[in-house]
Amino acid sequence: MSIPKRGTRKIVVDGEPFIWLIRRQATNSQADYCCGYIHVAVEHAQEPGSVLAIRTDKPHSENWITEVKPVKPKDVARWILQAMESGWQPKTLGAPFIVQVVGECIAKV
Repeated sequence: MSIPKRGTRKIVVDGEPFIWLIRRQATNSQADYCCGYIHVAVEHAQEPGSVLAIRTDKPHSENWITEVKPVKPKDVARWILQAMESGWQPKTLGAPFIVQVVGECIAKV
């Protein structure tokens, strides 16, 4: 599975090129329909393999209750490094590697 190329951003982490994309629609929690969060998808730019799916703790712009906190490239770079340390192999085909942002770190889901 790969992410669509349209709307992606490029980033280089440890000399490796990646593309990343913010999901367009908020993913709503079952408890409260108005509190969606930003989700990010990442894959290697030259050798697509496993997709990294990041569930952030940052409110989506469609969330009209909370102030929006943007996802910055430095956040994505940090999450990519942490995911690789947690076992994500971006050049190896396989199921999406899903992680949840917990404060400054990520946890495998």
